[in-house]
Amino acid sequence: MEFVRTQRVRIQTDAVSTLPLYRSAPSLEVRLEDFELYAMDRLRVLKGISDGLSRGKKPEEMKKLVDNLWKANMSHPDSSEVINKDIISHFVLRLVYCRTEDLRKWFLSMETALFRYRFLLGSSEDKRASMAEFDLPCKAVSSAEFENVRDKLNQVARSIGLPILTADAIFYKVPFEEVPELIAGRRVYIHKGYAYVAMHQVVSLVVTQFRSILSKALILTNRKWTSTIREQEKDRLTPIVEALCTSYLGPDYSQPKEFGEISVKDLDQISKSSFPLCMRHLFDKLREDHHLKHGGRMQLGLFLKGVGLKLEDALAFWKAEFSQKVGAERFDKEYAYSIRHNYGREGKRTDYTPYSCQKIISLTPGVGDHHGCPYRHFSDENLRAALDRMGVGSRAVEDVMDKVRNRHYQLACTSTFEAVHNSQCDAGINHPNQYFSDSQKILQSKNNAAA
Repeated sequence: MEFVRTQRVRIQTDAVSTLPLYRSAPSLEVRLEDFELYAMDRLRVLKGISDGLSRGKKPEEMKKLVDNLWKANMSHPDSSEVINKDIISHFVLRLVYCRTEDLRKWFLSMETALFRYRFLLGSSEDKRASMAEFDLPCKAVSSAEFENVRDKLNQVARSIGLPILTADAIFYKVPFEEVPELIAGRRVYIHKGYAYVAMHQVVSLVVTQFRSILSKALILTNRKWTSTIREQEKDRLTPIVEALCTSYLGPDYSQPKEFGEISVKDLDQISKSSFPLCMRHLFDKLREDHHLKHGGRMQLGLFLKGVGLKLEDALAFWKAEFSQKVGAERFDKEYAYSIRHNYGREGKRTDYTPYSCQKIISLTPGVGDHHGCPYRHFSDENLRAALDRMGVGSRAVEDVMDKVRNRHYQLACTSTFEAVHNSQCDAGINHPNQYFSDSQKILQSKNNAAA
């Protein structure tokens, strides 16, 4: 593939349906802006699928979720470019996620799930086109043959709780050895060495083929990336590729938008009601020790900036705490500059953005540090104690700990949010400032209802 700064994206592909199989990288020219933006849009879909699966959503719920995620993120103002965006975004993320075994495993699992639900959501014509491209050992059952075996097929349907078949039902004959899981579950009728597979059951065949093809392709892409692409594109694409898998994809919280300014006198109260555990821990440690190391100051300071603490109040707040430990003069000399810097008033005048959950989880706090993600970095005992202080009930604590054991740290934070606020958070927690914002909305709603 060739990536240029031209306005036009050109693609030649042998896809014959709206569900590409991504067998080989197409010949194309892609603007660098689209290279990254398309990939981030697809990544939002994949991460939404990952979150839905981790939360135990049922197949029908997942199908609806995937449909909504795809429509929300993978559309294009030019309808003729939708298929291009689909193909470009897949191959960009294939580059991003080919680089390690863990990345490949995640991408393979999520892309396979995406393909499964897109196949199920597709029209009969799209499904037939996909099956034809895979060259599956399937033969469509004719109307006459369907009528001959219809009673047998209805017996199977009734045995697995499905409605009586209509005359327009679509079935395929498949060599029985190709569908062992369907045979084991007695979910198909077998006659003369062939299993009669309904259209909704064909997905298992198609998905297995797709997963196998993609798995092999990721290994080949990794070899190309390691041997040539990474070095050739070190000044252009490589930094984008290496950053994409840890990119934060949500709203920008560098400036407070919904709740305006927060005063210093409000901090103690809102830290207990609306701070996520990572920020509440840092805030409490600051109040207790009157000091935080650099990592803690950055994580908490940018969060407070995002929730609406003005620069003047931030300087007063940090000075009031640190001066108890290091003195006011030393604070002015050693610490005030970095606070002004975070607000874009020093150095390059960059308006720094509060840390996302992904960034916080990736941090590696050392001895004496208090930053990072408690769900990842706390011991079981310390985490249970912290959750208890937040008012999380024993049943919810076990749910949180179960997610932590499975390394679903953001889902653990989501479960904490739901337990503390007695409210669902279907979108999941992806940013500490999102936690704060959603908490404030719920509390304001309750206060308005009680007024």
